[in-house]
Amino acid sequence: MIIEPRTRGFICLTSHPTGCAQNVQNQIDYIRQRPTENGPKNVLVIGASTGFGLASRITSAYGSKASTIGVFFEKPPTKGRPASPGWYNSAAFEKQAHKDGLYAKSINGDAFSNEIKTQTLELIKEDLGKIDMLIYSLASPVRTHPDTGERFKSVLKPIGDTFTNNTVDFHTGEVKEISIEPSSDDDIENTIAVMGGEDWQMWIDLLKSENVLAEDFKTVAYSYIGPSLTEAVYRKGTIGAAKDDLEATAFKITDSLKEINGKGYVSVNKALVTQASSAIPVIPLYISLLYKVMKEEGLHEGCIEQIERLFNERLYAEDLQLDDAGRIRIDDWEMRDDIQAKVLKLWQEATTETLPNIGDLEGYKNDFFNLFGFNVDGVNYDKDVDEIVAIPGLQE
Repeated sequence: MIIEPRTRGFICLTSHPTGCAQNVQNQIDYIRQRPTENGPKNVLVIGASTGFGLASRITSAYGSKASTIGVFFEKPPTKGRPASPGWYNSAAFEKQAHKDGLYAKSINGDAFSNEIKTQTLELIKEDLGKIDMLIYSLASPVRTHPDTGERFKSVLKPIGDTFTNNTVDFHTGEVKEISIEPSSDDDIENTIAVMGGEDWQMWIDLLKSENVLAEDFKTVAYSYIGPSLTEAVYRKGTIGAAKDDLEATAFKITDSLKEINGKGYVSVNKALVTQASSAIPVIPLYISLLYKVMKEEGLHEGCIEQIERLFNERLYAEDLQLDDAGRIRIDDWEMRDDIQAKVLKLWQEATTETLPNIGDLEGYKNDFFNLFGFNVDGVNYDKDVDEIVAIPGLQE
C-alpha cells in the first residue's frame, strides 16, 4: 500500500515501515562509529520501541555488543492498516541485530502488569541468566495497578494557579496564548501513580528477588527539568511531582541493591520532539526556539546522540558526575546560561509572523514526522510498501 501521514492534533495516525527502518539504521550507523569497551553486556529496556528507550537499546547493542531484551506496548499491523511506529522500529532493529549476530528478543504488552513482568523474568532466566543494566523509559498516559486493579490516568496541569503562556500549533505555525487550569489533589496522585517510581521499583524488586541482577548492576530512568519558561506547567506541575517521586525512587533502589553494588540513577535529558513532548502545551514553541539556538551553536543533539553521550561520558566513564540532587545531567548543553538567555530573548519576540525566522519550526515538524517514519531522507514515499512486518524476536 501507499502510506501517507494522517494527523489528528499532536499525533500521527499512520506510520511508514521503510521510513522507520531507515531511522533505526541511521541510529545504528551513528553508534557503530562510537563503540565502547566498558558498556553493558545484558540489557533490559522497558519502553524500548521509540525515543530514548529505542536509542538506549541501539546504544547498548551496537556500542558494546550487548544482548538486549525490549519490552513495549505497540499495535501490530493488519491488512490495510499500518502498525504503530514502535512496532516498525523494533522490527527493523531486531532484523539488523540478528543479521549482525546480536541477541535481541522482545515482549509486547503492558509493562505495568504482573504478567509481562513474569514473562520477562522467565526470558532473562532462560536466555541471559543475569542482566547488568535496566533502562526504564515508559511514557504511558495510563496505568492499571497490577495488584489492586485500580486505573490511573496522568494529567498535565499546574499546581496551585492557572498557567497562561504562549504555545504554537506546529501544523499551522500559529502562535497563541493558552491557559491551563490548576490540578486537584486527585490529579497529582494519579499522575504520580502513572509516571512516578512505583513501577520501576516493582521491576527491580522482582528481578532482585529472583537473583537475576548481576554484580555492579545499573538501572537508569529518564527525566526532564527544563527552563523557567515551562516550570509552572511542567517541573512544578503534576508531571514534576511524578518526576520528583521517580528521582526519589533512584535512591531507594540504590539502597536496596547494596549487596551487589547496584546503582539506581535518574538521567535528566534534553528537550526533544517525542510523541510525549509534542502533547505538552508550550513545549513545541520552546523546542522550536531551542533548536534554532543549539543548531547555530553546534550543540544540537537528537535521542541517539544524547544516549551515546550518557553511556560513554557518564554511566561508563571513570568518574560519574552528579548534580546536587544526585542526578545525571545530560541536559547540560541545553541548560547552559548563554543558551537559555538566547531562547528567552527569542521567546519574547515570538509571534506567528516572526517564528519562521527566529525559530526552527520546520526542524520541529520534520522531527515530529520522523517519529512516524515520514520525511526521512532517502525514502521513496510513492513506492508501494508491505505494511505487514514481523518482529523477528517477538515472544508470544
